[in-house]
Amino acid sequence: MPYFTSVGDVPRKRHTRFRQPDGSLYREELIGEEGFVADSSLLYHRGIPSEVVAVAPGEAVPEAAPGGLRPNHPMRARHLRPHELASGGDLVTSRHILLGNDDVLIGYAAADAPSPLYRNAVGDELVYIESGAARFESVFGWLEADAGDYVIVPASTTHRWIPLGEGPVRALVIEAAGHVRPPRRYLSAHGQFLENSPYCELDLRLPRGPLLDEGENVDVLMKTRAGFARYTMATHPFDVAGWFGCLYPYAFNVHDFEPVTGSLHRPPPVHQTFEGPNFVVCSFVPRLFDYHPEAVPVPPWHANVDSDEVLFYAQGDFMSRAGSGIGQGSLSLHPAGFVHGPHPGSVEAALGALRTEEVAVMIDTFRPLNLGAAATPCEDDSYTLSWHRAATGA
Repeated sequence: MPYFTSVGDVPRKRHTRFRQPDGSLYREELIGEEGFVADSSLLYHRGIPSEVVAVAPGEAVPEAAPGGLRPNHPMRARHLRPHELASGGDLVTSRHILLGNDDVLIGYAAADAPSPLYRNAVGDELVYIESGAARFESVFGWLEADAGDYVIVPASTTHRWIPLGEGPVRALVIEAAGHVRPPRRYLSAHGQFLENSPYCELDLRLPRGPLLDEGENVDVLMKTRAGFARYTMATHPFDVAGWFGCLYPYAFNVHDFEPVTGSLHRPPPVHQTFEGPNFVVCSFVPRLFDYHPEAVPVPPWHANVDSDEVLFYAQGDFMSRAGSGIGQGSLSLHPAGFVHGPHPGSVEAALGALRTEEVAVMIDTFRPLNLGAAATPCEDDSYTLSWHRAATGA
């Protein structure tokens, strides 16, 4: 994370004696990235954070293993409708894996129940809330997430999701095999957001806390590179009295992204919001269209020859996709080598338009994406031919 913060009770100096009200020492836990030469935080537990009572194999989270993916062969553009998948369950164990490779898994959930305590030891998670609301609780404290929020969960953060209000929490879930950060070009050498960044520190919501939950023999579901395990901890992981550092969960709402516009079409990198290992995440938000008098507001037909492109259509009217079957809640995959762009009639219909109200999340991966088990049940298998179908009126 770009900047330092402190929550709850912490000592004046790190690694010094810091006592609880009963006179015993707080137990210091250092969470750090890249061999402790990158971002880190120090947490002060009442119990011993490594006191494990039992370890057992964990129930496999459905469809959540890269080994369960199948190649996109023969190569086709794909249109998935995750709203058609089964709803219910929680935001961790009820994820439907749609796409993935060794760098990233892309899933979807419509959760109506609290999740177990969960710890992803493989990499960071980026959860985009399409609709509904949830309370996110972790060893760092809590924050509330609503529609349009990205929630970034650092690797090995013990946490849980609790739905709020009526109806399911619908969410796009991006699981990285590494760390997810703001693009480096947005940050100074010392980690401050630059003036040319489309968002800044004021737009980020940090955890409140501490939680100071109590309990004994508490189960935590752990995801590792070898599979899932269930740890039983002697004390509740949410026993942190305070912490400080630059590594922690946070939320960022897509509507706080300030779009970059121009007189003519701007390429997708101006929409970049996060970067991960061999992938980037971009946000398309309501914005003015290109203002040159001869501008064509929709993007050209294009082939991003080095990446697969995924678009999750979260909100609004997607003008360039008219006639394709794409709508709110759709997810498209345009693989490297497939030329794609506006559907027939979209260019002419866009001429003279002043702005767009669409919201979409784009994930560009730099290695091919494979299909998860949940892709087939919700696929519109005629999408690859939709440009021809729209052109001919078929």
